[in-house]
Amino acid sequence: MKLITKLTSTVQTRYCFAILSLLFISSTAFAQTKAEKIDALITKYHQYNQFNGTLLVAENGKEIYKKGFGLANMEWNMPNQANTVFRIGSVTKQFTAILVLQLAAAGKIKLDEPINSYLPNYPKNNGSLITIHHLLTHTSGIPNFTSFNNFQTEIANHAYTPDDFIGLFMNRPLDFLPGERLAYSNSGYFLLGYIIEKITGKTYGQCLKESILDPLQMTHTGYDQNDLILQNRASGYLKDFDGFKKASFSDMSVPYAAGGMYATAEDMQLWDHALYTDQLLPQKFKDSLFNTYATLRNINYGYGWFIREIPNLKQHPIKVVEHGGGIEGFSSFISRIPEDKNLILLFNNTGNTVLDEISSSIRAILYDKPYALPQPSLATTLLNLLHSNDVDTALNKMEALKKQDTYAIAESDINDAGYQLLQDGKIKAAIAVFQINTANFETSSNAFDSLGDAFVADDNTKLAIANYRTAVLLNPSNIHAKEELAKLQNSEK
Repeated sequence: MKLITKLTSTVQTRYCFAILSLLFISSTAFAQTKAEKIDALITKYHQYNQFNGTLLVAENGKEIYKKGFGLANMEWNMPNQANTVFRIGSVTKQFTAILVLQLAAAGKIKLDEPINSYLPNYPKNNGSLITIHHLLTHTSGIPNFTSFNNFQTEIANHAYTPDDFIGLFMNRPLDFLPGERLAYSNSGYFLLGYIIEKITGKTYGQCLKESILDPLQMTHTGYDQNDLILQNRASGYLKDFDGFKKASFSDMSVPYAAGGMYATAEDMQLWDHALYTDQLLPQKFKDSLFNTYATLRNINYGYGWFIREIPNLKQHPIKVVEHGGGIEGFSSFISRIPEDKNLILLFNNTGNTVLDEISSSIRAILYDKPYALPQPSLATTLLNLLHSNDVDTALNKMEALKKQDTYAIAESDINDAGYQLLQDGKIKAAIAVFQINTANFETSSNAFDSLGDAFVADDNTKLAIANYRTAVLLNPSNIHAKEELAKLQNSEK
């Protein structure tokens, strides 16, 4: 018998609606499953004191997770929330790059023009060689001011005009010829901010507000100033032996166009959406943000963005554009996958932590791939042991614990722990901690540089020289290691 398959219009409508509802429920459940995995992951990081801040995740352009963890202000017990304001450090650089490209699109600046064209007082021996493109791509060779020996003690906490601050580095020899290689330099992006001001006749903060923030209605984002009162602002903290302490003061005229902004996760989601449109830049100039112009040890840089391809998430490698930021008491991370409109935003207000590691695990969740669960910090555990034991006893206990549990070995965590010990006068303990870093991160210039500092404190010139030499070999642009090495070698003559 032939079945009657034609449905009445009413039944058809109900049937279609039921199918659509099932699809919606299935899709929502799938998103919630990912959201639950993300929540369990970040909750564990928070429990291990490796995340204290706000996380926002979007998939296919739609938000699937947004939540604050821990405290924005520990004195008043105020929690971090989705609208908490954080300093974002070097994530500022992508905004500076957009401002420069807007000027280029308007014909007011040429990317291949020497910076002397815009800063005639900049020393011509270097200013005639360095172009705007070199500044944007960290290929200028200008020494990075945050690497200066006296940066933390004498520079970071003082107020400067842009003109005065440039005087701190413009007469120094270049680390290499412009365009020769990639070496991250905050000095280059500081100069870009100054050039923006010279061309427009406005302050960097005004340009930022008028050309980017107001058009995108990013009302809780801006260029920070020391006297600025901001609703929902997070305070910055650092981990110490006994928990947390207030981060040291940093005058915001110092990070400037290289790292002086604040933002919320919700505002940064607006920023992400805008980067898929031509609202801020014509397509040609917008595409230039994400080209690879410079590479060093598999690190690629565009204009204000690190760029890499990640295999094994799909059938083909996918392009990820991202950038981290760090400033006293704060760390931030934005990771975007333009192909799928996926976004990960992490803002933290307890200093250095493993935001790139967290981002990697969240990315794996988004693509239904295996991911590692967080582990207790080796640095935190070791600090606690060293606080109440001698060095040998603490290290022996650490080895015994490692047989029972697995610990996360994060270079920045261990480095911070070593300097905490140095500041407390526990030099032998600091050496032992820094040696853990050099053993685990054999290609890190910073790890050997820090160990060199510890041997200087221990009056062991021979080992200090050996470690500074290794640091310079691994990164010839390591100004601190070069200066300390020269100082020690001269003292031996």
